[in-house]
Amino acid sequence: MIVRNGVWDAFRKDNRIAASLLRLHFHDCFIIGCDASILLDDTNDFKGEKNALPNRNSARGYEVIDSIKADVEKACPLTISCADILALAAREAVALSGGPYWQVQLGRRDGLTASESAANAQLPSPFEPLDNIVAKFLAKGLDIKDVVVLSGAHTIGFAQCIAFKNRLFNYKGSGQPDPALDSSALPDLKTICPNQDSSNSNLAPLDSPSAYRFDNVYYTNLVRRTGLLESDQALMGDPRTAALVKAYSMNPYLFYNDFATSMVKMSNIGILTGKDGQIRKSCRFVN
Repeated sequence: MIVRNGVWDAFRKDNRIAASLLRLHFHDCFIIGCDASILLDDTNDFKGEKNALPNRNSARGYEVIDSIKADVEKACPLTISCADILALAAREAVALSGGPYWQVQLGRRDGLTASESAANAQLPSPFEPLDNIVAKFLAKGLDIKDVVVLSGAHTIGFAQCIAFKNRLFNYKGSGQPDPALDSSALPDLKTICPNQDSSNSNLAPLDSPSAYRFDNVYYTNLVRRTGLLESDQALMGDPRTAALVKAYSMNPYLFYNDFATSMVKMSNIGILTGKDGQIRKSCRFVN
């Protein structure tokens, strides 16, 4: 209940926070494992993940986790790890946004280090070919179905213009927009992201019809060729993934069920248990 209340309180103040907390959990698990390494501040011994290229000026929600951790420590000192709080917060964020609810197995422990270089190398990028993204998922014990399912997290949240502006004006040096992006999407996106560097940090919804509601419209967008990120739209352009995109676009309950299953898989990547790691007092620092 402490985690749920903390997420709910943050969500009432900022409805973007649900997507941010979900992304924070994903970006944590994809590096060393689900060990809350993403929450560690830089030290003399290591450069952490907060300033890695995929996270710098975009990953957010750290202060929400700090607040929840402080409340948890008051109730049960040195009992619940920051890694478990991240997993629970992601689940609550999805449920609050109208998505599925799943059981989160507890017992993760917190890592003792973090790695900026690993974050730069291992996190999927919106500019990468689908084969590269699939390879990164396979390296974590996930599969191509998980790529399609977990990409559905983009049913909520926003992306900075710099992540997709290459599709709007001069795709691969052609002087034209990306042909995989339906022209109906261009006017609004060009308004949000004019062709100048000053627009790079402007925000556009990943799923414009329902940016704050966890639903299956993300997949409907892909079928209609209005997916925002090139890496998202690529799912519709590959026969290995297109059939699943179509299935989820027609059946939200199938998507919800599979999303819950994939989240459980992802939240168990590289976890520390037993006497490995520690239970941090503060999520920002090793004890």
